[in-house]
Amino acid sequence: MINLLSYKTLYNFALSEKVKLKIEKFILVVAMVSFLIHLAIIYLKKYGIWNPFEDSNFFDNPIAAIYTPFSFILVYEVYLLIFYLPRSITTYITKQYEIITLIVIRRIFKDLSNLELSSNWFDIKNDITFTYDIITALILFFMIYVFSYLRETLDDKSSLNSIDSPEIKQFISIKKVMATLLIPIFVSIGLLTFGRWIMDAAPENLSAVLKDVNSLFFDEFFAVLIIVDVLLLLVSFFYTDQFHKVIRNSGFIISTILIRMSFSVDGVLNNILIFASVAFGLGILWIHNKFAKNLKLE
Repeated sequence: MINLLSYKTLYNFALSEKVKLKIEKFILVVAMVSFLIHLAIIYLKKYGIWNPFEDSNFFDNPIAAIYTPFSFILVYEVYLLIFYLPRSITTYITKQYEIITLIVIRRIFKDLSNLELSSNWFDIKNDITFTYDIITALILFFMIYVFSYLRETLDDKSSLNSIDSPEIKQFISIKKVMATLLIPIFVSIGLLTFGRWIMDAAPENLSAVLKDVNSLFFDEFFAVLIIVDVLLLLVSFFYTDQFHKVIRNSGFIISTILIRMSFSVDGVLNNILIFASVAFGLGILWIHNKFAKNLKLE
């Protein structure tokens, strides 16, 4: 059992505002350096100076180099998801949606490097994949905008009366403990995934391994998030038994499950599951807000 002092020390060490700014600067530096290194390898291969990845198209097009810094930005977004966990559940869910959208955006840069511009656009697999991804990214961006608007409307109405209540403060403390425990889990998953990548990666199979490591890390991480969501739902019963809040929190769990399922499939089914997860969460929040508004009018 984590005592109060050690929990606060760990929380401030890993999840304080000051630490967040330091991690942000560090990740940005690493992202820029990784981009330049990837770009350098591409041009070294292009001019025949150094070619360690002969059969991998991941080092053929300079556009593919954008994939690498985006990977580090995604790591920071995962940290932000944990950082915002003690805040409202809708803010926490928004970060999940932002992460899956960034994964799609990152995939678009990889798609761009594999495009084959021809009149037979819809007959070429890579071109069709690019089309699906870019449409999915636009729709996700709009849905997150609407979700954030509904979230802010909800927060403005609910925070005025309840933020200072002892029950809410206790619930926030429990979420801080969960966030503190998530940090070592996140680091462990990252190290294990990276270790498997190092062990399994071969130059001739790098593109396939990159795909596997992407799905492996986020599949495992979102599995942990499902457990966290269920725990939050169960703990919330101590503070509220209102039907619309229970349905909202349960709906968010379903949304997270759909996101995790998307990592196990490819092609258009992956896009459909991602779209369905965010659309379901958006619908749940919209109905929840309408339900809460009607209760106040009674």
